[in-house]
Amino acid sequence: HKIRLGRLPDDRLTLQTGKTFELRPATAVADDAAPAPAVDVTTGASTSRDDLAAILQPGDRVLLADGAVELRVMGSEQHVVQTMIVHGGVIRTRSGVNVPSHRLTGDALTDEDRAAVPRALEMRADMLAQSFVRTAADVEALRALLPADGPPIVAKIETRQAVENFDEIAGSADGVMVARGDLGVDLPFQDVPMVQKRLIEVARRRGAFSIVATQMLESMTIAARPTRAEVSDVANAVLDGADAVMLSAETAIGDHPVEAAVAMTAICVATERDGADDLPSASLPPVADHPQAIVHAARALTDAYPRARAIWCFTRSGRTAEMLSLLRPGLPIVAFTSGPVPARRLTVRNAVIPLVLGTNRTGEPLIERMEQAARAQELVPRDEQMSVVLVTTTSEPGGVNRLELHELNEVT
Repeated sequence: HKIRLGRLPDDRLTLQTGKTFELRPATAVADDAAPAPAVDVTTGASTSRDDLAAILQPGDRVLLADGAVELRVMGSEQHVVQTMIVHGGVIRTRSGVNVPSHRLTGDALTDEDRAAVPRALEMRADMLAQSFVRTAADVEALRALLPADGPPIVAKIETRQAVENFDEIAGSADGVMVARGDLGVDLPFQDVPMVQKRLIEVARRRGAFSIVATQMLESMTIAARPTRAEVSDVANAVLDGADAVMLSAETAIGDHPVEAAVAMTAICVATERDGADDLPSASLPPVADHPQAIVHAARALTDAYPRARAIWCFTRSGRTAEMLSLLRPGLPIVAFTSGPVPARRLTVRNAVIPLVLGTNRTGEPLIERMEQAARAQELVPRDEQMSVVLVTTTSEPGGVNRLELHELNEVT
């Protein structure tokens, strides 16, 4: 469970190098309705854990706000941790608090986490992000609390231990998040780029989608345009093969949330358009729970018929579209589903454009309904001939029963 600071005066505070700073128990932390702490708010802050004094030792390094501020533990007294500010900077209400990962032990799921699961299901959450996953067993502990058709689990990779156990974690989780803020604290920051690249590739080979997050357009919390280095960072995540890139502070507390989202989208579109030859594309080893020969055949068909402009698939569970996405065929994958839940869950998958067909009440042929839905979204040119690879599935999740090259606007 991520540790965060509590309420701060004016929601931000500047810490000066060489001064002392206290980390106080978890009073007045929680949400925006929590009362302000009744202590000197300029010399310390409350945290979301009340046991830091018990687990931190003199000499330990504590980082705030994804490493922007560094503290050194001097000691503790009456549940309060005294620290020296080694590198000052600006912190904000609910900034992250990073302590040495080997100090954190115990159940990966807190009581608060367990209580949140039923609420998330009641709210029909599309995905659940699990913080500070250390092993595949942590993921399975969360999955045990979910129904069989529950939301996908996104394992946040934030510690050295998670990196060491990543192969098993990626095989257990539905998706992974390369959470570079915390990861860059637990690992040397210079190691993070290559770790990111490796995690994305391993995730794809294990069948999990990948999200790259944290500080991608950090300067846009203040500035209206990204730095050139940030543009390159986002583009490199795309070229690494990430399924998605994520904004956090830029849209949560930044001054230009819309501009940040527009900039992120523009970078991704341009990179995929101009860097198509550099994007990952490879065969995958067999996956035991999916009859994927037809999926590989669809990929082969796109290679054999370069005039194909897209892959269309009808999928009830979303599994066929997920497998096609993992193969990175270099074409848009239009996934037609019978309901909104699989459609929403597919939005994070690389190259997948989900469309909801709904229930067939008129008896129309499936291909005609697919064409109508695609035309309504302007995915088919009006007067230009277009070829698509068509994949349709049986009623069994992941089963496939049809593969063909289909012509649209065919000239006779």
